[in-house]
Amino acid sequence: MSLTLKPLVPRRPDEPHRAATQLELFFDLVSVIAIAAVTASVHHAISDGHGLAMLPNFVFLFIAIWWAWMNYTWFASAYDNDDALQRVLTVFIMAGFLTFAAGAGHIFETLDFGIGLVGWIIMRTGMVLLWLRAAAAGPTHRRTALRYAGGIVFAQSLWAILYFGFEAGTPLFIAVGCGIFLVEFLVPVFAEKAGRTPWHRHHIIERYGLLNIIVLGEALLSASLALSQLYEGRFSLDLIVVANSGLLLVFICWWLYFIEAEHLDSTDLKRAFVWGYGHVFVFAAGTMLGAGLSATLDTVTHHSRAGPGEAAAWVDGAMAVYLVALWFVRDRVAPIGWRRYVLLVAGLVFVGLAFAGATAWIAAVFAVLTLVARFPLGEKAG
Repeated sequence: MSLTLKPLVPRRPDEPHRAATQLELFFDLVSVIAIAAVTASVHHAISDGHGLAMLPNFVFLFIAIWWAWMNYTWFASAYDNDDALQRVLTVFIMAGFLTFAAGAGHIFETLDFGIGLVGWIIMRTGMVLLWLRAAAAGPTHRRTALRYAGGIVFAQSLWAILYFGFEAGTPLFIAVGCGIFLVEFLVPVFAEKAGRTPWHRHHIIERYGLLNIIVLGEALLSASLALSQLYEGRFSLDLIVVANSGLLLVFICWWLYFIEAEHLDSTDLKRAFVWGYGHVFVFAAGTMLGAGLSATLDTVTHHSRAGPGEAAAWVDGAMAVYLVALWFVRDRVAPIGWRRYVLLVAGLVFVGLAFAGATAWIAAVFAVLTLVARFPLGEKAG
């Protein structure tokens, strides 16, 4: 990489050995911070006994974090010449994302995103500049790039209207915010109709897998926190059980996700949208799993207003959403015979476990059985 600026021409969608770049991995660090912040916020809400009341706030905040990651990730899959301006604009976007992420706890509690709006504007300005660079590179995808740039500006203006025109946290505020998210989601649909961007299928699969690892890493941290209690002289069999159950649940989630190499087996645009957008439930459930495990640890150490069954319900519920979402985005259309329905059935069973408040070790045992059914022992990995 030199300081010479290069045209931001599209990359080949069939480029061999396309992998995530160091710049993309660096960008993901902000996602780590944002997801860690929202996980901690949900954890404390569950332990304080008002997790359900704060669930809409979690959904609102997590979708914003995921959407920020999505915008950059899909752009970089199609356009990434790694010149100096590409790197500078990426860091500029990261600065806005980091400003938003720094207030994740405050936004979660109040839905007041005043400073976050500034960060969001910075971030979206960087994305608009990237799309304008792509539009200036040549006529092939100019209309598509301009539609993306214009759509982002329009959606961003709606967020400003929401902030200045509606009281944060009210039902009307949330309803209008949901409408704006819908506008955000429709921008790529509208833009791609002018000519699809040349995103790289294997590259996108890898990028989504990396974010899933980040999410599950936050859940893994819960197991570590449980074991850290041992170093403070608080030996307890319950702590050992929670820690190892949490480790096993996270491990099973990881294995089930990566059990198929071809997560997205087609470049069909409709299939890609369903797969790409549907992953928000996978990622949100992984985040909620970490929060639920941390809240379960609080009940063991008597630092929680919630009962053991209530904390366990969040773990079971997170597993249910994770499995059903993974079935929806992948197994639903996978050519794997009767095993296509394993995750769906298992998810529904986890719903029952959530209502029963089944403890973490019961959830872990059933997760193992789910893995065995979805991936019979003796069968080679795909």
